Amino acid sequence: MTHPRDWIEVRPQGVWCRPGDFFIDPMQPVERAVVTHGHADHARAGHQHVFATPETLAIMRSRYGDNHFSEAEHPLAYGQIVDLNGVRLSLHPAGHILGSAQARLEYEGGTIVFSGDYKRRADPTCVPFEPVPCDVFVTEATFALPVFRHPPLGDEIARLLASLRQFPDRCHLVGAYALGKCQRVICALRAAGYVETLYLHGAMQRLCDLYQSLGVDLGALAPVTAENARTLAGRIVLCPPSALKDRWSRRLPEVLTAAASGWMRIRARAKQKGVELPLVISDHADWDELIETLRDVGAPEVWVTHGRDDALVHQATQMGLKARALHLIGYEDDAE
Repeated sequence: MTHPRDWIEVRPQGVWCRPGDFFIDPMQPVERAVVTHGHADHARAGHQHVFATPETLAIMRSRYGDNHFSEAEHPLAYGQIVDLNGVRLSLHPAGHILGSAQARLEYEGGTIVFSGDYKRRADPTCVPFEPVPCDVFVTEATFALPVFRHPPLGDEIARLLASLRQFPDRCHLVGAYALGKCQRVICALRAAGYVETLYLHGAMQRLCDLYQSLGVDLGALAPVTAENARTLAGRIVLCPPSALKDRWSRRLPEVLTAAASGWMRIRARAKQKGVELPLVISDHADWDELIETLRDVGAPEVWVTHGRDDALVHQATQMGLKARALHLIGYEDDAE
């Protein structure tokens, strides 16, 4: 067996597979890119060839236009195998957002899996995470500290709806990442029985339309307009986190500010951002789920890309695994 350390390199553009001559989630335009999911810190425009799931390619077209690549798109269904210069590449569900994938590479008997970002919780907007056995498992560590234990999603949604009943004269403005988090929160509200129209910041409409076109039912949605903004007392409005405190939000009546993020576990951060109702909702694995995943995958060696990498490397070592940090930069998701 040829160990992946002999054919995987970290370069300025990102992680490179030498025999296959392609990058995983490259930071700069390259000839051949494998993209794990559509978030901007993983999916960038300007590559010549892009290998990704059909849903991720649709997200990239929605965000960057039909010409986000210069040569060709290469859609891969989950489990489909393509041979790139002797490297067998396949994509497998990551459970992070719609179309998110882990990339499995096999070369001369050695296997390595790049998880991208992932979570283990149920999410009706995407296919659940699938543990993929391998020799080396490459994982993120965004929430790799014991303090990060995400509560059940239903509990956080129940808190939002309870606040809505308690303060019927206030517009509940929920800050959420426009891709993935927004649609997951909407689906959770529908599952909790909330059937009223949900109102959206303009930056969220296009991606919600895309989700609905790909079969994710989000119910009745409407944009916030100059005409209806003052009428939204007692309503739920979703916006990007950056819009919570800008001029746009001042048009809404008696705003109660909420934010859906794993970082809301840190109360000081919620207070610093002026969030009245912090909702601990994350699309990343928490501490327990990261450890669970290391056990489920069964890889004897773990590489950690970004986040609290030292903590997860230490934990993996305590579990009897070989582990090291890659110290990749540019993948930290502060808005998560």
